[in-house]
Amino acid sequence: MSAESASAIQRNQVDLLDFVDWSSVECLNQKNSHSLPNALKQGYREDEGLILESDADEQLLIYIPFNQVVKLHSIVIEGPEEEGPKSVKLFANREHMGFSNVNDFPPSDTVILSEENLKGKPVIVKYVKFQNVRSLTIFIEDNQSGSDITKVQKIVLYGTTVETTDMKSLKKIEDH
Repeated sequence: MSAESASAIQRNQVDLLDFVDWSSVECLNQKNSHSLPNALKQGYREDEGLILESDADEQLLIYIPFNQVVKLHSIVIEGPEEEGPKSVKLFANREHMGFSNVNDFPPSDTVILSEENLKGKPVIVKYVKFQNVRSLTIFIEDNQSGSDITKVQKIVLYGTTVETTDMKSLKKIEDH
């Protein structure tokens, strides 16, 4: 991700939450009492008392499929100063990943989250790599302090849906 993050989301970018296929969302190594919906779902993610927390170690592997193709523009990952995520790898359209094979594939983008990012400053992704996204895998590799528990307060994905052309609505241009 670029070192320069957007201070504001571009006008045509929307929260992609409405396009998430909730029946197939997964998060590996989440604590059952502090699961992914706390950070991702509308209403939950605005409550500072609800968080996503890692269980056995600091790593989290989040799989978010979409119910239609999207273009991902930027991502917000908020968390506490000490236990918030630090190194994050993003994979577009990479299904069935686990901790055993996550390093076998090159990420579509990698970011080191700053203190400003953890407070809500969006990070612009390499837009060219996220033009035709059916699913997004987020691998949180470590946290700011190097402790065994990573906490995420909020995840927001910004982008647009991919408009498909309705061939029936096209009109033939007549030669004059």
